[in-house]
Amino acid sequence: MSRGDGSLDVGLPFTRDELVLRQRYEALSILNDLLVAVWSIVGSVLFFSEATTYAGTWCFLVGSVQLAVRPVLRLSRQVHLQRRRADRAGSSASPVPHESDDDF
Repeated sequence: MSRGDGSLDVGLPFTRDELVLRQRYEALSILNDLLVAVWSIVGSVLFFSEATTYAGTWCFLVGSVQLAVRPVLRLSRQVHLQRRRADRAGSSASPVPHESDDDF
């Protein structure tokens, strides 16, 4: 839609608050992915020595548990955004925009 001065109004499917929430959840997801990589690397190095194999096994276990954190973060984000929209729009809240392959 033109505003008369040549510029266009573009309607965004989410608010500034939703954008901030998305960015925070994305940062948490990136941090989680980094920690999974660190646990895996440390566990792999510890497996080179018979004396540190036990500690390496624990690193792999912790990394594996953290792999489950990513879908929990995504679900938490979805619930959080839906609640925000419900609070903002009353009982007729619009659905959360579809996630793309670019989403974390």
